[in-house]
Amino acid sequence: MTKKRKIIVLSCMIALLAVTAVFNFILTTETVPNNQTAIVSSANYFAQYRTERLTTRNEELLQLDAIIEASPENSDERLDALAMKIELTEITEKELLLENLIKAYGFEDAVVVIGLESQNVNVITKSQQLSTDDAILIYSILSEEVNVSPENVKIIPIS
Repeated sequence: MTKKRKIIVLSCMIALLAVTAVFNFILTTETVPNNQTAIVSSANYFAQYRTERLTTRNEELLQLDAIIEASPENSDERLDALAMKIELTEITEKELLLENLIKAYGFEDAVVVIGLESQNVNVITKSQQLSTDDAILIYSILSEEVNVSPENVKIIPIS
């Protein structure tokens, strides 16, 4: 497959993801009674964030692929782009693993954001109240999987 064709196919995939996110948002907010708007808003937050994250990561990977293909074989530019692509892939895998582990421990939903340029890890959980035990449980999951220090962790509950 040629470079031009790959870019066109990947661009179409990103466009389809964006259209799906828009339709999801429109269809879910119109069919909900007024008294349940807050519940749907928090549910939409998690789905919408994941869609936006996927779209952004795909765009970043496309840009990195373009740099890799356009650069000479052993150039610093190409090596930096390859390293960044590997790092983005590893971060994405860690975020998905942590989100699934947090949900497995009984939380209704969670989004994990690992900083690319920093050591920060943000966890947004769907819960009415976040007890100290819940925060400790989430931190222990994070410390086991990504070896992060407490000062770099933010846990944010959303009801």
